Amino acid sequence: KSQLYWKGGRVLARPITKNTMKKATVKQMKSLGTYRKEYESLIDIYAGLLFQYTKYEQEHAERDYQVAEIYVNKAGAENYRKIPLVNVLETLRRDILTYSDKLMLNPKSLGEIIAQDTDSSIIDIMNKLGGKQ
Repeated sequence: KSQLYWKGGRVLARPITKNTMKKATVKQMKSLGTYRKEYESLIDIYAGLLFQYTKYEQEHAERDYQVAEIYVNKAGAENYRKIPLVNVLETLRRDILTYSDKLMLNPKSLGEIIAQDTDSSIIDIMNKLGGKQ
């Protein structure tokens, strides 16, 4: 079912978009039993972060994962500094982790919720969190 496109004479899979990231996130959340339509705005932000991370990671790979560059300060001295792309990737990683916690997409956050009420199913726990009892 996936659409293909041409790039440089090669057939590649459909390009990753923010929307495909969102659909995958919703599918994962439904699989875990943690999806609620009220989370749509958080899911949109999370999908955007994942999309940005993917794009910047590709750029980083194209630069052979360069981490530092030579910087000449005002006095003319040469120093190494971390390239801005690495700073962006680090910030995105932190933000992605924060949002994955909020959306209960990682073992740590999901485990904390289950630990709160070990006698209930995840659906019961989600209903309690959503105010439905």
